[in-house]
Amino acid sequence: MQNLGQIFYINIIPTIIVLGIMIFFHELGHFLAAKFFNVKVLKFALGFGPKIVSKEYGETEYSIRYLPLGGFVKMLGEDDLGEDAPPVNTKDIMRAFNKQHPLKRLAIVAAGPVFNLVLAFVLFFGLYAIFGAPQLTPEPVFTPEIGIVKEDSPAEKAGLLKGDIVKAVDGKELKEWADLRKIIENRANTPVNIEVARGNELLSLTVIPEESVFTNEAGEDIKTVLIGVINAGKIVYNDLSLMESFITAVSHTGKTITDTCLVVVKLPQGEVSIKNVGGPIMIGQVAGIVVQKGIDYVLEFMAIISISLGVLNLLPIPILDGGVILFLLVELVLGRPLSMNKREFAQKIGLSILLLLMAVVFYNDILRLFTK
Repeated sequence: MQNLGQIFYINIIPTIIVLGIMIFFHELGHFLAAKFFNVKVLKFALGFGPKIVSKEYGETEYSIRYLPLGGFVKMLGEDDLGEDAPPVNTKDIMRAFNKQHPLKRLAIVAAGPVFNLVLAFVLFFGLYAIFGAPQLTPEPVFTPEIGIVKEDSPAEKAGLLKGDIVKAVDGKELKEWADLRKIIENRANTPVNIEVARGNELLSLTVIPEESVFTNEAGEDIKTVLIGVINAGKIVYNDLSLMESFITAVSHTGKTITDTCLVVVKLPQGEVSIKNVGGPIMIGQVAGIVVQKGIDYVLEFMAIISISLGVLNLLPIPILDGGVILFLLVELVLGRPLSMNKREFAQKIGLSILLLLMAVVFYNDILRLFTK
């Protein structure tokens, strides 16, 4: 079991960094769009609650706050979109958010989620350009790295360790994990020479595979030959050119957005279990795993989280970006903004929905912690 120090460095710190980057880019989208349309930005904050550090630069106060679960960009006139809005300083009146054309306001609001989707593409592109594309079809292809050595197994007796990379078996070079299985499947009780890379060393070890029998779902006894190792779960990557990386990143970003939208649509229909929904605690658990696997896993994880954040913020729920966009579309159709009373009522409903969703997410996260 992990101690508090391990949990802090392996789970909490990576979670704060990942969420911080996602939130920063989301708010940066709002900020840059506001600047583009010459809207005055009063505050740019990462996190909620009391300030850890803050600094005024130009006309904007920048701050980092204690609760790293969100952020905000505060614009002049942002909260006052109705006819009864209080007056703004004459000098800045044309720079107030509520004085902009609805299409400009829509662009500013949509820029946050859009930046999350763009960030996901950039992360996928970086992943493919640096590491190549993972071999996933017709099934995932794994590197010949050992992830687990079972206790009292032939592998443990031979001296194999977690992290060893199998280079060759009886002189035959290995390119993927499946090659190891193919070679030893007919070598039960026969000494096998295995060459492994361990750090900067190349070692030669002798393993005697054992025959094992297990019963399948049909109740049949199946014989197999094992040495007692499990792969590290690292997928083999194929090198891609920059153009191939670009095309693959566009495709993967589009597919991930589509898959995320399908999950959102299927949740209310009961086709996807609400138990599959997770929050910061689940993100922390996964972050702790991917950080230990390597930067390629971290990039993909961050891209998926960024897309989730972007899509969820576009949901037409008042107080989310999608809800504000919905108000602005109604304003475009009617030719005037909704009354303050109607907007406040809708926002109360939106807040109730969000609080309910947060309660479900928190419950699921806690349940996972205690049902491992």
